[in-house]
Amino acid sequence: MTGAVRLGVVLLCHTQLDMAARMARIWAAGGARVVIHVDAKAPADAVAGLKASLGDLDGILYSRRHRCGWGRFSLVRATQDAAEALLAAHPDLTHVYLASGSCLPLRPVGDLLDHLALDPHRDHIESVNALDVGWTVGGLNEERFTFYYPLDWRRQRWMFDRLTNLQRALGIRRRVPKGITPHLGSQWWCLTATTLRAILEDPRRAEFDRYFRSTWIPDESYFQTLARRHAIRIESQSLTLAKFDHDGKPYQLYDDHALLLEESRCFVARKVWHGAAGLMAQFPKAAPGNGSHALPQPQRFERLINRTVRRRLLGRPGLYMQSRFPRKDCENGKTSAPYAVFQGFADIFPDFETWLGGHVEADVHGHLLGPDEVEFAGRPEIGPGAISSSTALRDRDPHGFLTGLIRITPRMQVFQFSPRDNQAMNWFMATDPNAQFHVVTGAWMLPLLGSEMPFDDVRRVAAQLQRAELAQLDILNSVWVKARVQVHELTDFLARPQAIMQAALQQLQVPTQPVDDLPPMRDMTGLAELLRQLRNSGLRPRLTGEGLPQVEPRPIDEMMPERTAAE
Repeated sequence: MTGAVRLGVVLLCHTQLDMAARMARIWAAGGARVVIHVDAKAPADAVAGLKASLGDLDGILYSRRHRCGWGRFSLVRATQDAAEALLAAHPDLTHVYLASGSCLPLRPVGDLLDHLALDPHRDHIESVNALDVGWTVGGLNEERFTFYYPLDWRRQRWMFDRLTNLQRALGIRRRVPKGITPHLGSQWWCLTATTLRAILEDPRRAEFDRYFRSTWIPDESYFQTLARRHAIRIESQSLTLAKFDHDGKPYQLYDDHALLLEESRCFVARKVWHGAAGLMAQFPKAAPGNGSHALPQPQRFERLINRTVRRRLLGRPGLYMQSRFPRKDCENGKTSAPYAVFQGFADIFPDFETWLGGHVEADVHGHLLGPDEVEFAGRPEIGPGAISSSTALRDRDPHGFLTGLIRITPRMQVFQFSPRDNQAMNWFMATDPNAQFHVVTGAWMLPLLGSEMPFDDVRRVAAQLQRAELAQLDILNSVWVKARVQVHELTDFLARPQAIMQAALQQLQVPTQPVDDLPPMRDMTGLAELLRQLRNSGLRPRLTGEGLPQVEPRPIDEMMPERTAAE
C-alpha cells in the first residue's frame, strides 16, 4: 500500500457474478479491502459460486443484501450498509471507492493510491448543482427533488408518468431539507473515510434518508448532495470513466475499445461487457510515459462518444428516415442576402472587429444584438437605412431590424454575437440559408478572467452564460438548421487560430485579404485554474473543450479552503 493511503472498495453486484469475482480479485490483489453487496434478486447458486471462487482470499466481506431496483433508494441503502460494514471491519481506511461488478480497473491499484496520495483530504465525486446547469440526459432535473416518486419507473411506467403529470398540474413542490442543496453526479465516487463517516453518522441522517427515499434516482444525488455538506475539498470529477448515450444508458465497452481505454489513462472504466475477454486479459495495465503519476486523459474517448451521439441523433447530411424526416419552411427566403455571424472571436481578440474590417469587403459591425446598444460599424447613432441604434426599438421587432438592415445595405453584413446578447433571433438565423455562423464555444469565459469580480459573482455569471450558449447550441445542432455553421471549442481554436480564421474568411464569399497575422490575443493566464474552481464549486464547464492542461491538486498548505454549496 502506497504511502499513508489505505483503500477500501465497495462492489455493487447484480448479475454476471463470475465477472464480479474477477474484479474483486483485482482490487484485493492491489491491496484494497473489499466488501461485496449482491442484489437479493441474484440466484442462490450464483451467489454460492461467487463466494466459492473468492474463498481463497482473506478479508473479503459480504454486506446485508437488498432487493435493488433501478432509480430506487434501495441502491443507496445497499451502499450505506456495505460502507458501514467496510469501515467497521477496517477502521484504518483512508478512502472508499464505490464500483460495480462490471467496473474494470484499467491501471494497477497502486497508481490509484499514488493519485489519491497527492491530496489525501480531497474527495473525488462528480457533484453538479441541479439548479445551475442541466446534468440529466433524457430525464427529470429539478423535479426529481420536488415531486414524490413512490412508483418504479421501469415496471410501472404508465402510472409513473401520470403521477408526475398530476403533481405538475397540482403545483406540488416538496421542501428540500434545510442545510443541503441538491446536487447531481455520477453514481461512482471515491470519498475519504472521514467524509463518508460524516455522511453515515450525520445526526440528521434519518431526515435526509426519508427525503431522498421518495426522490427519483437517489443514487445519483444522495452522496453527491451530502458530500457538499461534509467534504473539505471536492474534485468534482469521477475517477471512473463512464459515458452515457442520449437516453441516459451507459455504453458497454468491448474488446475493440482497448486502445481508446489505454490512451485515456483512466483508473477504472464502466461498463465492461461480460464477454470482453480481451479487455479483461489486457487490463489493468500500467500507464505509459509518466508511469503511476500520469493523470487521466479521457478527452479523445469522450470526443468520440459525443460525436457518436450527435451522429445518432442528427444523422448524416442528406440521410432521410421516418424518425427525423425534415420539415420544410414556408418562407420564400427569410432574408434577401447572405450575412455572417462571428461568435466568441471578439472575446479572444479584443480588436477583432477592426481587424476583420480590414480583411474583408463587407460591413463589419460589433454586437448588433448587444444588451446595451446596437453596435453599428463606427458606432453611429443612426445606422444604414436610418435604422436607430436604440435597443428598445430593436427589441420590439428584432426580426424586422435584422431583415431591414440586410435588405437596405448593398454589401454583405458581418456582426459579432455572444451569449450576453439578445437571444430572440437564434431560431430565425439558424433556419436561414443565407446565414453563416462561425462559433468558438466557451470564449465568453475569457473576459471573466480580468473582471476582478468576487468568485461567487463570476460563478453566477458563468452559469447564466453557459446556459444561454448551451440553449443556442441545441438550436444550431437541430435537424432544422439551414445556416452554414462552423463550431469550434475554445481549446481547438487556440490550437490553430490562423488556419481556422483563414477558413472562416474564405467561406464569406466576398473578397478577402490573406490572414498573414492575427490581432493581439487576450491574456489567458489563469483560465485552467478558473475552470477547475468552477467545477469544484458545483458548476461543470462544458463548452471550453478538454484540451486545456490539467491542474494538479496543490499541497494543502498552499491552498485556500474551498467553499461548498452547503456553506
